[in-house]
Amino acid sequence: MSTLPETRTLPVPEGLEGERVDAALARMLGFSRTKAAELASAGKVRLDGAAVGKSERVTGGAWLEVEMPPPPAPVQVVAKPVEGMEIVHDDEDLVVVDKPVGVAAHPSPGWNGPTVIGGLAAAGYRIATSGAAERQGIVHRLDVGTSGLMVVAKSEPGYARLKQQFRERTVEKRYHALVQGHPDPLRGTIDAPVGRHPHHDYKWAVTADGKPAVTHYDLIEAFRAASLLDIRLETGRTHQIRVHMAAHRHPCVGDLTYGADPVLAGRLGLTRQWLHAVRLGFAHPADGRWATFGSDYPADLSAALMALRDASS
Repeated sequence: MSTLPETRTLPVPEGLEGERVDAALARMLGFSRTKAAELASAGKVRLDGAAVGKSERVTGGAWLEVEMPPPPAPVQVVAKPVEGMEIVHDDEDLVVVDKPVGVAAHPSPGWNGPTVIGGLAAAGYRIATSGAAERQGIVHRLDVGTSGLMVVAKSEPGYARLKQQFRERTVEKRYHALVQGHPDPLRGTIDAPVGRHPHHDYKWAVTADGKPAVTHYDLIEAFRAASLLDIRLETGRTHQIRVHMAAHRHPCVGDLTYGADPVLAGRLGLTRQWLHAVRLGFAHPADGRWATFGSDYPADLSAALMALRDASS
């Protein structure tokens, strides 16, 4: 078997004339700008046969050669019980779980913590085999730092029909978010594309070349320093609510990754973003009947809310 690295060769579009190498590479191959800069700095990017640094400029029509990074090693599912994960509903086609904070939906490179898939495997659940090996049965995800409802497919028809509903945006996904300040207007829609952050691999951002993302929000309760919002998602981009609210200058309380005030988070005892998936509704894949599930706030979010109410009274 060959161990030679894969090299991609492609022409620079005229529209990228004069762009920095790292920016052009990120646009052309879908890398983050950080990863593109790392490749250029390591001498793995050539323009018309000559090695170029990350800050050099590309010329439209020139040939770009990139020594691609090796694919990540396959991630294995480890069957391990997940403390605090509750089974809300279970039948032949699907299982609905109430995911605690600190739990990922499925294994991924660099994550050694608990996962929903690993927890279900440890509890003896049979999950659909559709999808990538490490995320079989997963039709949608929640961030590690976000708690609440997730549905996982158990049967192959269940996977296909649930996946189609998420793709067609017919699933009801409701979240409650405590955000800093008071949005204006108090009810509205944020329609802004979300893509990878140009400088940080672990973050996402509103970007011109991102994927369409639509978030509807409505005020539930206002406090002196924050607002509790009911949020309905049309799309399901990674970190969508967190990115949209931060771009709206009202980050989720406790979400230090996206600019939240650490002093307020500390005062409320929060070590993660105040964001919870409270309701999930979809047409059941077996018979098409509408099924709706709900979740109460976990203890840390409830305590933070009570502290805010006391401070605002």
